Amino acid sequence: MKAIVITEPGGPEVLQLQEVEDPQIKDDEVLIKVEATALNHADIYQRQGSYLPPKGASPYPGLECSGTIISVGKNVSRWKVGDEVCALLSGGGYAEKVAAPAGQVILAPAGVALKDAAAFPEVACTVWSTVFMTSRLSAGETFLVHGGSSGIGTFAIQIAKYYGVKVFVTAGNEEKLEFCKNLGADVCINYKTEDFVARVKEETGGKGVDVILDSIGASYFKRNIDSLNLDGRLFLLGFMEGSVVEVDLKSLFAKRGTVQAAGLRSRSPENKAVIVSNVEKNVWPAITAGNVRPVIDKYFPLSEAAEAHRLMESSKHIGKIVLLA
Repeated sequence: MKAIVITEPGGPEVLQLQEVEDPQIKDDEVLIKVEATALNHADIYQRQGSYLPPKGASPYPGLECSGTIISVGKNVSRWKVGDEVCALLSGGGYAEKVAAPAGQVILAPAGVALKDAAAFPEVACTVWSTVFMTSRLSAGETFLVHGGSSGIGTFAIQIAKYYGVKVFVTAGNEEKLEFCKNLGADVCINYKTEDFVARVKEETGGKGVDVILDSIGASYFKRNIDSLNLDGRLFLLGFMEGSVVEVDLKSLFAKRGTVQAAGLRSRSPENKAVIVSNVEKNVWPAITAGNVRPVIDKYFPLSEAAEAHRLMESSKHIGKIVLLA
């Protein structure tokens, strides 16, 4: 099969389409003929050499895919050859075929083109496992998502609105903010021209929001705490602008605040299977009903993975970037 190989750590040019061995599936895995995969920031970090795949994972990038099952392991009962699915992966999505644990596979949502279904697994599992399963966001609460026009952000807006939440977003230009508003965001804040803490306080009568989802990290940490309501929850997905921060713990005490953090890729297959099952039960109905739709900025052929990475690194995109196998 063909796959995108990271020939050495570096810029987008190190991504090369090469002929490689087909994956060998284990007894509890399925082999998927990939229709499409979607980019995540983790792919860039892996390409740069700063985020290695978990032990036993495919060396090729790609944390999600959609496609058709072409083989099943002997312990797999739910899936059969010919099923159109999408899957959460630990790697290997940038390829024509990929092996996936059966518990990390979901039937492609009805009414969504198979190539577009690749945009869902990573964002759905990330947002549901953090904001809903861990931070317990619920109807009637307020929710701030930084980077509202990102893949995570555009999904989070839609699923939070579906569950009756008031949504605040930050983004860096008016085009992105308008897009977020059209997806259902209630309060759209340009972080380049506005102080998001002041705006959050203004819009909540001085209280703050109940849940914040952030991947910026250190540079936003104090302001995020200042933006929390009593009993508020800050969930950290990453630390794009620093991982070391000094914090006055009195501010957390005053808010009765909770700070939570987790990634997705490094979780055990058992834990991922629980998340995927929850997503199928709680998110997939919103997708099939048309309340949550895939937001895709651009499609590239697999051979143009380098160009796709350049687009992601430019931050000019809105939503997901998809590679077609």
